[in-house]
Amino acid sequence: MLAIDVRDVSYCYPDGTEALHNVSLAIGENRRAVILGANGSGKTTLLMLLNGLLTAQSGSVRVFGEPVTKKNLRAIRRRVGVLFDNPDNQLFSTTVFDDVAFGPYNMGYSDADIRERSGLALESLGIRHLAEKPPHNLSHGQKKKVAIAGILSMDLHLFVMDEPFSGLDPNSVDEFLRTLDQLHRCGNTLIVSTHDVDLAYAWADDVVIVADGRVVTTGNHEILHDERTLREAQLRLPTLVRIFADTQHRPRTPQEAVRALSAYSSG
Repeated sequence: MLAIDVRDVSYCYPDGTEALHNVSLAIGENRRAVILGANGSGKTTLLMLLNGLLTAQSGSVRVFGEPVTKKNLRAIRRRVGVLFDNPDNQLFSTTVFDDVAFGPYNMGYSDADIRERSGLALESLGIRHLAEKPPHNLSHGQKKKVAIAGILSMDLHLFVMDEPFSGLDPNSVDEFLRTLDQLHRCGNTLIVSTHDVDLAYAWADDVVIVADGRVVTTGNHEILHDERTLREAQLRLPTLVRIFADTQHRPRTPQEAVRALSAYSSG
């Protein structure tokens, strides 16, 4: 089954800005997908359609086979969690714990389950010590982690994240990637929007390149070797693609690059 199936979707904001134009894409279950594009390309609008924060004005959006319509928003949102780029848009409780517990509480979990789920989510991101802090007193990076913990605490199947790594230091990015990989191993589908071509190249199973509200191309990480397509989307080649362009090696991560260089020097 497809996790998401978007067909001929268009969306125009009230001020006349056409954010999406005849967009179609499909992403299977248990995939790590990246929606890759420059600022203003339509990434955020596309993600907001996936759990009904916005409604397609033409075309259709289906999540796990179910249409995303006002009639079944509650059912869709029990399976789809959204992480906004700006964490202030989804933090509103008096303590960090209450913010993280908000989702499980509204899904009807028992008090014991809420405490367990929220505690595990905080622990996975290394912020259990912030549980009783007011969110508005935290740094941007800490707020981001709290917002991430809020979606991790729910029993979801699709995690939709808009620029989730912005504002995080390198160690926090590594921690969060490990958490995402654990979610993926548990059978969840992950969709991340970003303009970070290096992240997309290293991490994604599926890459969707968007520009000017349209899907330019889709495929696996290999499409990120196409400089002409990336230039059209106002993106650059991944760093490792540029470094190893004149070699037979195609490392996707720094670790693979080190091994390739070691093999080259020993040869």
